[in-house]
Amino acid sequence: MKPGRVIGTVTLSQGAPQFKGARWLVVSPMEQAELSRKNDGLSRASTPVVYDNMGAGVGDEILYVEGAEATQPFDHPMPIDAINVALLDQLTYQPPAKPAKARRTPST
Repeated sequence: MKPGRVIGTVTLSQGAPQFKGARWLVVSPMEQAELSRKNDGLSRASTPVVYDNMGAGVGDEILYVEGAEATQPFDHPMPIDAINVALLDQLTYQPPAKPAKARRTPST
């Protein structure tokens, strides 16, 4: 699962029959800068279009799954690359501590 922030929606005038009633989100993946709140803007990562049946809206933070796992909830073949699997109420992130530099001791 990957965290992301919904930055838009997609409207289709036509689509495959499997997509009838589907909702689509444009998601900005949340990388370290976004998770630590140093960057409230867009991520530099590729922006996926994510299938949504949970009712997420613009500004919501979500967890999404990409790849073959995204098709697992469906009983029939579904041509999608990513699906929203959770709406986040709260997200806490603590960046890993940088390892201390090793000190050199003088040789005697």
